[in-house]
Amino acid sequence: MPVQFAAKRLGKELSKIQNGLPPGIELVSADNLEEWLLDIKVLDNNPLYLNETYRLKFRFSQSYPIEPPEVVFVKQTDRPIPIHPHIYSNGIICLDLLGQQGWSPVQSVESVCMSLQSMLTGNTKDERPPGDEEFVRGNKQRPKDIEFYYHDNTV
Repeated sequence: MPVQFAAKRLGKELSKIQNGLPPGIELVSADNLEEWLLDIKVLDNNPLYLNETYRLKFRFSQSYPIEPPEVVFVKQTDRPIPIHPHIYSNGIICLDLLGQQGWSPVQSVESVCMSLQSMLTGNTKDERPPGDEEFVRGNKQRPKDIEFYYHDNTV
């Protein structure tokens, strides 16, 4: 049952996405209902992200949209990992919206992209999360299995 629900929901979202996305968000690939790639740009003149495009990878479980997708930034030659106090250098994003506590089934791929755009737009700190090097070196978990402590929602 949940598998069909996830597939139906993702099919609807994909159809909506293919009819157009907000400025600065672009679908790169959605070959299946397990993994999608999207590019986002920060549209204001925030000097930290000027003229940069970032690649997001969404992974969906069979429990989507009851369970949040796993969303990470993916580094490529022309797609860096954005520097932000809530984004680790390996692309893992510390955002309550993407955790079980902050997630709501009314969210969508589009709304997550818009939230990440907004998070970058409002950032003024050219820094990684505290303990980034240790976290990246020692982390063997998938983002959905990490228990983040959300201490500062102002950045």
